[in-house]
Amino acid sequence: MEKRLIVQKFGGTSVGSVERIQRVAERVIKTKQQGQQVVVVVSAMSGETNRLQSLASEVDSLPNARELDVLLSAGEQVTVALLAMTLHKLGYKATSLTGWQAGIITDDRHNQATIKSIDHDKFKTLLNDDQIVIVAGFQGMNQNGDVTTLGRGGSDTTAVTLAGLLGADECQIFTDVDGVYSCDPRVVDSAIKLDSIDFSDMQAMAKHGAKVLHLPCVEFADRYNLDVRVLSSFSPLQGTLVTRLPSRASVCGLALQREVYRIDLAPLKADAIVAQCQLLGVTLHWHSGSVVAVDSNDVSKLLQMLQQDIIDVAPVSTLTVVGAELDELYQKVQMQLLENDIKVLDSFRCDRVVKLLLLPEHLDRAANFIHAQYIELSHYVAKDKKELIL
Repeated sequence: MEKRLIVQKFGGTSVGSVERIQRVAERVIKTKQQGQQVVVVVSAMSGETNRLQSLASEVDSLPNARELDVLLSAGEQVTVALLAMTLHKLGYKATSLTGWQAGIITDDRHNQATIKSIDHDKFKTLLNDDQIVIVAGFQGMNQNGDVTTLGRGGSDTTAVTLAGLLGADECQIFTDVDGVYSCDPRVVDSAIKLDSIDFSDMQAMAKHGAKVLHLPCVEFADRYNLDVRVLSSFSPLQGTLVTRLPSRASVCGLALQREVYRIDLAPLKADAIVAQCQLLGVTLHWHSGSVVAVDSNDVSKLLQMLQQDIIDVAPVSTLTVVGAELDELYQKVQMQLLENDIKVLDSFRCDRVVKLLLLPEHLDRAANFIHAQYIELSHYVAKDKKELIL
């Protein structure tokens, strides 16, 4: 009988020390001992990418994109080698591969590349030799042989893309949390762990600030109908299944974005500037009339290039509500927040999303209020109904 292929991804916290890499190796071995082929994708050790980014910033506030990719890709190379060494020591055959050794070909967009293809033969040869294949996440190379990276959270994308292109039976994403929550549990103590979430809601959560899964990873899983399970490296719980099956929650969850800046543009130049942002690879978290909101690391880039067309810059935060039934919330929430001394600077509604622009100091209070009013109450009502039926 043909062996099942499992792709497992371990994030930076999971491989943050030699001791943790040892535990990852033991978990990989357990999967291998179940008679399955295993491909492992790892991130850089926690804090390493930030350290490398900081070094680049000391040299140049706007470093060359190609050279930045060369630098940042070094973090994952350390992790794959250490994990392979650990597996060797424990008596298992393993081979570590950088993105380019794995034949991961991307487009030419440095710092935000997209995977186009992989070297199937390389993986097939190693797996048929009963090896555990360890791949550096977050990276690949373009057609010119230049190193490219996939953007923050890109190891998730590497794992799901490999799982899809290799025809894996399952993709498991191991993180420092035990699944996908209705809101960041560090902000909302009563956040609810979701047993499952559908692709569309997970995409909306990821796009608007939820950090558990990288957006391109969810998009790829949706395209290939590949179920992804989010698990904790430190817990035996079953985690959250990201799947095509539709969600029944009227309000699924909240996504938060900090370190965002609101930029007021000269009205006559706004449309041209928005188009220019897209060409520059600047992500707009907000665009309403002559107002945009961007990440803090993009502010200096825009100020440097468009200073004469920028009227004002101010720190803000965004809170995005994701769900299937948001009409009532959108009609009431701004007044409800104002009654609690939380002012909504701006808002918009589209499809399964309501997005609010807030002062940074109001974000956590707003998240706790909305979660209590629109998620916890409906969750416990639904739970009570289910128990009555049973």
